[in-house]
Amino acid sequence: MRQVRARALLTLATLNIFVLVAGVVALDVIESRPPATTPYPAAFAEDGPDMAPPDAAPINPDRLADKLDDPMSDSGFDDGLSAYVADARSGRTLYDRDAAESAVPASTTKIVTAVTALHSVGPDERMHTRVVQEDDRIILVGAGDPTLTESADSDTYPRVATLEELADQTAAELRESGTESVSLGYDNSLYPGPDTGPGWKPNYINEGSTAPVHALMLDGGRVHPDQHYSERVGDPPRAAADAFADRLREAGVDVTGEPEPAEAGGGAAPVASVPSAPISALVEKMLLESDNNIAEALLRQVAIAKGEEASFEGAGDAARAVLDELGIDGVHIEDGSGLSVNNQVTAKALVDLLLLSAEPEHPDLHYALTGLPTARFTGTLDDRYARGSDSSAGAGVVRGKTGTLSGVSTLAGTVYDSDGRLLLFAFMANDPGATGRAIDVFASAIAECGCA
Repeated sequence: MRQVRARALLTLATLNIFVLVAGVVALDVIESRPPATTPYPAAFAEDGPDMAPPDAAPINPDRLADKLDDPMSDSGFDDGLSAYVADARSGRTLYDRDAAESAVPASTTKIVTAVTALHSVGPDERMHTRVVQEDDRIILVGAGDPTLTESADSDTYPRVATLEELADQTAAELRESGTESVSLGYDNSLYPGPDTGPGWKPNYINEGSTAPVHALMLDGGRVHPDQHYSERVGDPPRAAADAFADRLREAGVDVTGEPEPAEAGGGAAPVASVPSAPISALVEKMLLESDNNIAEALLRQVAIAKGEEASFEGAGDAARAVLDELGIDGVHIEDGSGLSVNNQVTAKALVDLLLLSAEPEHPDLHYALTGLPTARFTGTLDDRYARGSDSSAGAGVVRGKTGTLSGVSTLAGTVYDSDGRLLLFAFMANDPGATGRAIDVFASAIAECGCA
């Protein structure tokens, strides 16, 4: 089983490379993704490895340890560092440094979120923002989609739900029913409980790392939607409702008064609905950009799928139930984004999740791999592994999910060694001096290694 799973991971990784090289879409792995317009960053990895043949000599763990020991010793992290490296063909352990010891994972928590959402909710499911009607009042009902926006270019990927489309649908339905004037309510009740996570620092909101978690919001609550770390609006549900009222008026609807909080009753008549991008696309976007509000929304979808309350506590309980189903140990999470310092995950668990995501028995999980950023090329790794840096050997051949908090730096993903073997790794530093660029050197050491 391990060999079959590893071959699947190897094939998947190869497909990802060819997708980027030739702009070819592997439809059985990445539904609806358009051809890439930027070539695979082989230009950054001038001596990029070919794929190792199946009969290539296996890696010698002692040689790999020799390659990793120096940069790890030079890092000064010592007791705060754990690591795990496995071979992709066989799943065999190649390096283990306190890999069963729990550590704060920061945003590598999103690997847990990705796998649990894909497994329990499914890659094709969507969140549907709705409008319902009760007498002369319509209610905008939040479904948890943090990517809902006012308007968007139809050619953007992934395609997102817009208030413009929702307002046009609503206006057409109201006209058909002969309704000339309505008041507007907004329903944010899907997510009960606190809107900030346990173990979150207050400055996460102020600095723009995340918005308070709500079932109804626009653009992740950003004041400036085009800025990832934009300041956030004070009341995301009300801001969404105000914007919707404006869109309705533009569509010719007479909206009286100001939007008011409301809960849609079970007998409310459906009026209009717009779907989010599929869960698979949201997972990839979350991993690539390390989007915290998408992560929290996805973990609440896990809670709903498992019959738990869509709160921080309920989502954490649901995630643990899914991980038990999948046979993954060494994970305790209290949020989906990794902002919580209460989260505890082992390096081995992160690699086990990546291995699981390649198994042919779990095709729905492949997106947890295809969403990983590529070193010196995409997402949160686009400005790391630069030429001239100590980690430059990893450019183009390392793909990984980053994690950064004060005193925490983590990285987990895939890497090709110099002979073309594909390895899976997780490095976790819980140390006051921890930095992402120091962690990058470890993955690059693997990329330089011909360790047979």
